Amino acid sequence: MKAAFIGLNNGHLQHLYQMMQESTDDWEITAICEEDPETAKRLEEQKNFKVTHTDFEDMLNNADFDVLAIGEYFGIRGSRAIAAMKRGKHIIADKPLCITLEELDEIRKLSEEKNLKVGIMLDLRHHPKFTAVRDMIKAGRIGDVQMIQFGGQHGLSYGIRPSWYYDNKKHGGTINDLGIHGLDAVEFLTGKPITELTAAKCWNAFAYEEPQFHDGANFMLTLENGCCVMGDVSYSLPAGFKGGTPFSWRFTLFGKKGVIEFNYNLDFPIRIYDANGTEEIFAKESTELDYVKLLWNEISGISHPYGTEHALKITGKALELQKKADQ
Repeated sequence: MKAAFIGLNNGHLQHLYQMMQESTDDWEITAICEEDPETAKRLEEQKNFKVTHTDFEDMLNNADFDVLAIGEYFGIRGSRAIAAMKRGKHIIADKPLCITLEELDEIRKLSEEKNLKVGIMLDLRHHPKFTAVRDMIKAGRIGDVQMIQFGGQHGLSYGIRPSWYYDNKKHGGTINDLGIHGLDAVEFLTGKPITELTAAKCWNAFAYEEPQFHDGANFMLTLENGCCVMGDVSYSLPAGFKGGTPFSWRFTLFGKKGVIEFNYNLDFPIRIYDANGTEEIFAKESTELDYVKLLWNEISGISHPYGTEHALKITGKALELQKKADQ
C-alpha cells in the first residue's frame, strides 16, 4: 500500500514513518507534504526526509497514495482527514484524530459511505504488559474488575513544545489529547466498553505562563459491568523533572479476587496480589497487532475488534469527556 504524510514535524509521526519504512513488503511511502518552508528545509537537512509537496491540496490532487498519515497541530487534523477521505483515501492519525464532535461525525459518515478505514496511533494495546494483563483478567485471575485507577501524567516541557499547544482552537483539550490512551486501555484490559462518562474536570494548575491553558485533567467513568475508573492525565510534572516516567501510565486494577498493578514505562514486573500472596510476572512479548499492521489488515479486508469502528467510538468518548470538562 502507498502512504503519504502530512505533518512530519512530529515525533510520533516520524516513528510511524520509520515503522512503514521497515515494513517494505507492506508499505511504500510516495509523498511527504510540509507547507511551512523553514520546516520543510529542516526536515530535509536534519531528518533526511524528501519533501515532495509544499501544498496539501496539490498532494491530494496529484500524488499517488492509498493512505494519508496525519500529524500537524490537533485542530487541523479533522479537516485534513475529511479532505483526504472525500478523495477516497484511508487515514491514520496521531492522536487526537480531531477536536470536535462535528468533525468526527463527518469522518464516520465518509468512512461508512466510502468503506474507508481509520487508524489512530494508540500504542498501549501493543505493549507486552497490556496484553499480559488483558489475558490474566480474561482468565479470571483477579475476578470481576470493579475499580481501576490510573495516572498518565506528563511534563509540559514549556519552551520546547510548539506555541500552538496553548491555543485551544489548535489544541482542543488535555483529556482529548492524553486521556484517549487511558480510555482505550481500560476497554482493552477489561474487555468491557465504557457506558457512562461520569465526571470530568480540566483547569489551569501548573502552566502559570499560559493561564488559558488547562493543563490539569481528571475524570471518572463507568464500564459496562459497573466498574468505576478514575484517571489523571494532567501535564503536572514540574519543568526539568527527570523522574517523569514513573508517573506516566501506571495502572491499578481491583478485582473481586485480587489486584493487578503495573507501570507501562518502568522495567518493573506486573504484580498480582491475591489470597495466595504476591506474584511477579515479566511480560516479554506482545500478542496484539500494532496500529500499522492493524490498519494494513483492515484495508486488506481482515476485520479487527480494535479497528475503525473502535477508533471512532473511543475518539467520540474522549471528545464527550472533554466537552463535559469544558462545560
